[in-house]
Amino acid sequence: MNVFERFQTLFVMAGIAVGLGAAQVSGVPALADRLIFPFLMVMLFASFAGIPLEGLRRAFGNRRVVGSSLAVNFVWNPLLAVALGAVFLADRPALWVGLLMLLVTPCTDWYLVFTDLANGDVPLATSLLPYNLVLQLVLLPVYLYAFAGTLVDLRLRILLEGIALVLVVPLVLAAVARYGLTALRGRRWLTDVFLPKLGPVQIVFLALAVAAMFASQGRLVLERPDVLVLLAAPLLAFYAVNFSLGLAIGRLLDFSYREVACFNCTVLSRNSPTALAIAVVAFPHEPLIALALVIGPLLELPLLSVVANLLRRIEARGWDRLDRAPG
Repeated sequence: MNVFERFQTLFVMAGIAVGLGAAQVSGVPALADRLIFPFLMVMLFASFAGIPLEGLRRAFGNRRVVGSSLAVNFVWNPLLAVALGAVFLADRPALWVGLLMLLVTPCTDWYLVFTDLANGDVPLATSLLPYNLVLQLVLLPVYLYAFAGTLVDLRLRILLEGIALVLVVPLVLAAVARYGLTALRGRRWLTDVFLPKLGPVQIVFLALAVAAMFASQGRLVLERPDVLVLLAAPLLAFYAVNFSLGLAIGRLLDFSYREVACFNCTVLSRNSPTALAIAVVAFPHEPLIALALVIGPLLELPLLSVVANLLRRIEARGWDRLDRAPG
C-alpha cells in the first residue's frame, strides 16, 4: 500500500476536522454544499476505472466461493441490515437508512487490500469486483424502496435519477477511459502506470468530499456527537455475525484458507463512498443519512484490520491442515 492507502483513515479524519473548522466561517457552508457532488464524482471515476468489467465471465471459475459471496452480500446482508436497524436504531430512522445503505453495498476496491493483507486469493477477489458493482447498482433502489420507504421520504424517481447520475455516468466514463487508454498506450501502461495513480486520487477526493460534507453540515454534526456511538453497536454486530458466518460457510463448503480469507473480506467490506454519493443526491433533506455514511469508514477500516489479523492467526493455526484431518 502507498502512503495514501496506509493512512486513509487519517486523511478522512483530517477532512472531518478541516470541514468542521471551515463550517464556522461565514459563507463556507453554502459553497461546500455545492462542492460535495463534484468531489464524489471524481472519486467514483477513479474507483470505477480500476474495475475490470471484462472479467465478469472469469469469476464463475470458482462457483462455490462466488455463489456464496453473492448470496451473502445481496440476500443475507440486506436482511441483516434491516434486523440490526430494528434492534439498535428503531427510533432514529435516518440513521437506520444510512446503516442500510452502508450494509447493502459491498466494496469494489478496498477489500482487495485486506484480502492481500490476510493472504487471501486476490485474483479470485478481483474477479468478484464487476459483479459487486453491477448488482448493487441494480438492487440498491430495490432495497431502499422495500425497506426504507416507510422510514424516510423516498421519491423513487429522484432515487433512480440519482443512481443513474452518480453510478452510471462515472462508470461509463471509466469504461471509456480504460478502453481508450488501452488502445492508445497498451494494457501494460494502463495497469502499471495509469491505474496506480488513481488510488491516491480516489482517497484525496474522498477526503475532500468528507471535508465539504462536514463544512456544509457542521452545525448538525456538532449537535449530534452521539452518531458515532449509535452506529458502533450495529456495525460491531454486523462484523461479528458475518465473520462467524464466513468461517462456518468456509468449513461447510470446504474452502481452502485463501478462499475463506477472500470470502470473509468480500462479505465484510462495504462501499461507503458510493452509498454516500447516492445519499447526497437522493436524500438532500436528510443529512443524517449522509453523516452515517461518512462516519461508517471510521469504524470499518479498523475493524477490517482486526479481521485481517484474525484470519492470519487462523492461517497460522492451520486451516487447511484441519480440513485434511481425519474425523
